[in-house]
Amino acid sequence: MTASRSYVIDDREKGLFLLDRSVHVSEDILREEMEKIFSKCWIYAGHASELKKNGDFVTRKVAGRPIIFSRDQKGAIHCLFNTCRHRGAIVCADRTGNARRFMCAYHGWSYNNDGALARVPGEDAYPEAFDKSTLGLKRPAKFESYRGFWFLNLDPHAVPLLEYLGKTTDYIDLVIDQSPSGEMEILPGTQEYDVNANWKLMVENSVDDYHLPTTHSTWLNFMRNSGVVMEPPKEKGMVLPTKGYAIDLGAGHFTTDNINFRGRPVAKWIPLYGEAARPEMDAIRAELMERLGPERAARVCDTNRNLVIFPNLVINDGSSVTVRTFYPEGVDKMHVTAWALGPVEESESARARRLDAFLTFYGPGGFATPDDVEALEMVQKGLANWQDDRWSEMSRGMGREGSEQLNSDEFHLRLFWRKWNEMMGGAA
Repeated sequence: MTASRSYVIDDREKGLFLLDRSVHVSEDILREEMEKIFSKCWIYAGHASELKKNGDFVTRKVAGRPIIFSRDQKGAIHCLFNTCRHRGAIVCADRTGNARRFMCAYHGWSYNNDGALARVPGEDAYPEAFDKSTLGLKRPAKFESYRGFWFLNLDPHAVPLLEYLGKTTDYIDLVIDQSPSGEMEILPGTQEYDVNANWKLMVENSVDDYHLPTTHSTWLNFMRNSGVVMEPPKEKGMVLPTKGYAIDLGAGHFTTDNINFRGRPVAKWIPLYGEAARPEMDAIRAELMERLGPERAARVCDTNRNLVIFPNLVINDGSSVTVRTFYPEGVDKMHVTAWALGPVEESESARARRLDAFLTFYGPGGFATPDDVEALEMVQKGLANWQDDRWSEMSRGMGREGSEQLNSDEFHLRLFWRKWNEMMGGAA
């Protein structure tokens, strides 16, 4: 274990914020993160809509742990460690499906979809002290949900999920408000890919709007050529087509928040959608105005946000809604999983626009994701010089601390690093 120390230089009087680059390359720091962050924080596990019917299940790794995310025969949702109580083998090898029971392929122990041990072959060979009722699949210490988003926590002393989420619920609610029924669903299809870079670089990239004009210049040109107005405001420091803000939500959570310029399926029309889409998008907007009132409806329709829930959940509510999580597979490798989210009652044509926007920008072959992956891997390669080039400069906009924070500054990145540094035992 590394000795306790601060990984940042945070001099607010001088307006200087530097990050020690060892945080992206040290194996010791990664091991500490497993203990101090991923074993202590609430980590996103899945969305209720992935389990539509009793018996539905999904298997995945969450916080480094293989789990079964399941709905039992009574409709209750569970998070079960995907580890047989007998010898430790994976119990369910399927990625998704519907089953009343999960059977370990090694020795045949089987478990109900609520985790209870159901059957042990040759049970009569076990001694009297053998008690099946104590050998159900293990669970994380805590497992709670907010509006369909389920989180696990490995720490039995963790605060309740709602307390942990704090002000982030205001922004989750803005996503849910897109649906007339208040029901959103994960759309079919999952994006999964590996990035040869440290996981924390993805946190930065997900909300770092400063990189947009350079990293995503091809996409900006595509939008401009499609008739979208792309001129940035004529204000000091402006680099984006609209003025946006970075907002501190407490406890290491934060969001960007800006007037939309790139269109939203709900319901901000741009020429890229075509004239045929206008009547339906006008109708969606009218429903939102009637249901939510003009001010709230304008927030839902005309503004977009990238919400970070510490440490590794990002909800991009932009040209589509993307739920993205990522987890380290090594100090210089992460596994990313992303899903599209939309209203359950959405029409076929509205759903098509949403998916097209999702894939065009966020998809593995879209305008944004390949550029971002390349940028992060370039950073990781450059960090090989960290011992001779120790500090990353992250002071952009620091002179504006205490006033409006622009999303093209690095205020919100500093929020993440301050919380991360605190949890790792660094000085405030």
